[in-house]
Amino acid sequence: MLEFYTNFQDYYSEIDETDRVKRKKSRAMAASVVAAAAVSQTENQSPNQQNKQSGSGQQRRLWVKDRSKAWWDECNRPDYPDEEFKKAFRMSKSTFELICEELNSVIAKEDTTLRNAIPVKQRVAVCIWRLATGEPLRLVSKRFGLGISTCHKLVLEVCSAIRSVLMPKYLHWPDEDSLRKIKEEFEGISGIPNAVGSMYTTHIPIIAPKISVAAYFNKRHTERNQKTSYSITVQGVVDPRGVFTDVCIGWPGSMNDDQVLEKSALFQRANGGLLKGVWIVGSSGYPLMDWVLVPYTQQHLTWTQHAFNEKIGEIQKVAKEAFGRLKGRWGCLQKRTEVKLQDLPVVLGACCVLHNICEIREEGIDPDLEFELVDDEMLPEIALKSVSSMKARDAIAHNLLHHGLAGTAFIQSHVYNEIVLLSNAKQAAFRLSVAKFRQSELVITMDMTETCPYNDAPMVLVLDDVSVHFAHHDRVGGGKGNVHIGSLRPRRSRFLVIKQILIKGRVGPDISQEESRRKL
Repeated sequence: MLEFYTNFQDYYSEIDETDRVKRKKSRAMAASVVAAAAVSQTENQSPNQQNKQSGSGQQRRLWVKDRSKAWWDECNRPDYPDEEFKKAFRMSKSTFELICEELNSVIAKEDTTLRNAIPVKQRVAVCIWRLATGEPLRLVSKRFGLGISTCHKLVLEVCSAIRSVLMPKYLHWPDEDSLRKIKEEFEGISGIPNAVGSMYTTHIPIIAPKISVAAYFNKRHTERNQKTSYSITVQGVVDPRGVFTDVCIGWPGSMNDDQVLEKSALFQRANGGLLKGVWIVGSSGYPLMDWVLVPYTQQHLTWTQHAFNEKIGEIQKVAKEAFGRLKGRWGCLQKRTEVKLQDLPVVLGACCVLHNICEIREEGIDPDLEFELVDDEMLPEIALKSVSSMKARDAIAHNLLHHGLAGTAFIQSHVYNEIVLLSNAKQAAFRLSVAKFRQSELVITMDMTETCPYNDAPMVLVLDDVSVHFAHHDRVGGGKGNVHIGSLRPRRSRFLVIKQILIKGRVGPDISQEESRRKL
């Protein structure tokens, strides 16, 4: 793959060199034609006309097509409403001016005798509006009163400046103090210790490239959308706020998440021992490694494993929501762009940096811009790359369950206000009131309104997708009693069952006993 990537860069370097030579020849030919025309015109003029022009002393100017800048002039007014500005540029005026100030020394140009330079604010605005809307360059040209080629050049120049000036400041791996805070925040979210990042990989659609078409062919998106799709990947690691701390951009869309990870600088950093003793949480598309923590993927999960997946999902959600905001803010990431493939990593990197600036400055995103990610995850060929990491994950899962940090949310999230026990002609009503951990057992407190016919017999309670084995219950007869749960295993069911007697939870509309019997 490295050889492929090198050949890819060499190919586009040759194309750029050929285009440069062609442009140089075209300019030389045009200059010769203009010079010949000027000489011919001078020869045809009278001496008096020539003297009159030479003595006029007027400054020569380059002819520029007159275009309307009314829209940008309106946005640039000091009293322009901040809400309207943010709607157009995805950020407030203060954030926009901060970016202009940071980039001023790099992108500012001086006026010449031929034309006035484009102001820094307008240069930055062209780039940000193009990234935010993803509109074609011809529309960008009309908005800002500039030529199409000028707008294209400005977008690339500003994106390059953002990468060289702002990326080292706003997108970097955290220092030790920051890592400690990140660990505490992630542990507060999920109970999982030593997590320093949440990782996700998304695909950016592109136009079919001229070379290595198969490498960029996205088979999963093509099958789902029934339309040929090509893409490149963006892998990112975020902190609890959704700020990127590491990105890997530009690998072909045919590569799986684990293959992209192996090509990233993050992987090289981890192999060098810089991520020892910490976790980066990923989805099931990544392998379990000494520094990558992923959910359990096998069938028939235990309650401990199910509870662990529930908690690790809280960290995974942070990265997925961050990528959703990234694509929501910068509409150019949602559709195929006119930017050349070799320039895309610079543009995408600029989007990530601008995302970080907005997140750090708490720039909220309009709900209408929220974007739902659809990235198909494929299990890696080798899902386990470290036996020690498997043991460490099991230990984390055990601690989460038996220290009351996971598991109860599943019970409490199912609102079984009333459970009816049907047993021939008898029925007893129970009320789920408390779900908590006592040492290594999950204890559910029930109100028994009638005598339960099953005293110390083993029972099984099946919730929607987890079956609970009751070891015993310590109350016989009416009143409150505790049911102690030992082992648990998953099972999909819409019923609650004790032995072979149906119990149906009443959630929303009541369900009649006759309907319950028919379902049984």
